[in-house]
Amino acid sequence: MEHRDRILPRATGSYPSDAGTVVYDRSWAGEVRSAGRCAGALFGLLLGVDRTAGSLTWGRAALWLLLALLLLLVLVPVRVSAGPGWLASRRLLCTRRVRTDLLAAASPLDGVAQRLVLRDTLGNRVEIDPDVLIRNPELWYRLDEGARASEAAGTLLCGTAALHRLARRVDSETALGVFRASGLE
Repeated sequence: MEHRDRILPRATGSYPSDAGTVVYDRSWAGEVRSAGRCAGALFGLLLGVDRTAGSLTWGRAALWLLLALLLLLVLVPVRVSAGPGWLASRRLLCTRRVRTDLLAAASPLDGVAQRLVLRDTLGNRVEIDPDVLIRNPELWYRLDEGARASEAAGTLLCGTAALHRLARRVDSETALGVFRASGLE
C-alpha cells in the first residue's frame, strides 16, 4: 500500500515563462460584478415593493440601501494572488500573506464552504477556497512550487496529504478542460 504523505516527483522544466510575475484569480472580477448585480437587484426589489405599498420614504430608502450594501460586503469574494514564494488573500480591509516556501501546515476545513488553511513558520495564516486554486492553475502552480520547497526543507509537517489530494483534483479538472476545449469529452 502506498503511503499518502510521500513526496511526488517534481516535473522538470520551466512551467511559466514569466516566473517572477504575480498571478491573480481570473474569475474575481466577474464574481464582484455578480455580487453587485445581486445587491442592486435586492435594492431595486425593496424599493419597488415599498413604493407599491405606498410607504416609501427617504429614511426607508436609506435603510434599503444600507441593507443592499451589507449584502454586497458579504458577497464580495476574497482576492487571491500569488508570486514566487508567497500567496496572499485580500479582503476589504486587510491583506493576509503566507510564505509558501516556509509552510508549516496546510489543513482543509470541511463544512458548508470548504476552506484550505495555510500557515507558515513565521506565524502567518491564510484561508482560501480550494475552488479558486482549481479554477486558476497558475495560482495552484505557485502554491505547489512553494509547498514542494517547504516539504523538501522539512518545514511542512502537517497537510501534505491534503495538498496531494488537491493536486490530483487540479490535474483532473485541467485535463477535463483540455478535453472539453478539444472536443474529446
